[in-house]
Order: sequence, then C-alpha cells, then structure tokens
Amino acid sequence: MNWQDQLISLYLFICKHYQQDLRHYCQRMTNFADLNFSDEEVMCIYLHGVMQGYRTLKLIHQYADRHLRSWFPKLPGYVAFDQRVNQVCDAFIPLLKSLTIDINCKNHNVHTGLTDAMPIIMAQRSRCFRAKVAPQIATKNGYCATKKLHNYGVKPHVVACWQVGELPIPVSVGLTDAGMHDRKAFEQILPFCQKCC
Repeated sequence: MNWQDQLISLYLFICKHYQQDLRHYCQRMTNFADLNFSDEEVMCIYLHGVMQGYRTLKLIHQYADRHLRSWFPKLPGYVAFDQRVNQVCDAFIPLLKSLTIDINCKNHNVHTGLTDAMPIIMAQRSRCFRAKVAPQIATKNGYCATKKLHNYGVKPHVVACWQVGELPIPVSVGLTDAGMHDRKAFEQILPFCQKCC
C-alpha cells in the first residue's frame, strides 16, 4: 500500500469513529472556535506523521507543511496545530481501543498470545526513596532484573496476539506499580483477554 492509500484509509477510519464517539472526547472552550481545519484532519496528520517516523509535533508539522499541503490546504501554522493536537489528545485513547477491536475482529482466529512488561523509571538509586511523582500508582519497590536496578516508577504490561512475519497486535495494555510481578498482572487481565480472543 502506497502512502496516499494509507493516508486516505487512515482518514476514513478516523472520520468513521469520530462521528460515532470520538467527538465527545474533544475539548471545546469557546463557541467561536475556527473549525476550518477539522479535528479529523488534525488526528490524521498527527498519526500519519508518527507512521512516517516523526516523533515530535514540530517535525510532524514540518512534514505536513512540505508534503501534505495539497491534501490539507487549511493546515494552520505550527502553534495553532500544536494547540489543536492538545485539544483532541483525549480522543486518541478511545481511537486506539476502536482500532484494537477492529483488528481483533478481522483476526479473530489468532489464539497465540504474547505478554511483556518494561519499567518506566521515574527515579533511581538514592533518589527513588524521596521521589514524589505520581504517588497514586508509582511505588518505591520496583526492581528491574535486566538492568539490576532498584527504582521508583510504574510498569506498562502489554498482551498481544502473535502474527507470522508482522508485529503483534495489542489486545490489552495496562499500567501497574513498578513492584508488581508480570505474572500477577497477567492473571488480573486474563479474563478480559479471553473475552477478546
């Protein structure tokens, strides 16, 4: 699939889900907002830029300005684009959920699962006992055996369906404290994974 077909299908996917439920997650602070450049276009450009390998908003905007101006003629300047991405940021989580459900429906015969976790280290060594970031979920009892390091932080756990010759498809993504063992986290989400597969 070339990049034009990829961009069109991404835009149509976002438009379909935006009309269904994503529009309820987008932030609107005023009745007089200029919506010549739609939320769907903002999300499409952002996701297409990420798919092309750009990791910052500035690089994504520069790429869109150089290469996608004919596709999106009302593309605003960088500051306005940045503000619009921040306004629609809450819609990306349900969009990811919709994408996962659509992919799982197409690949419902996949039964081999993969699970993995990695630490997100917020503080380490002597600082881990004084850290105060995200106290609701982060803990001081994290240990990364790979790095042989005690830390303060959290741990994302991902369960995915295996595919031949392709990246695994995420089925479930969860966040726990850094001290939770991978097996315990997997046992908690196993009933939900069985419903999905």
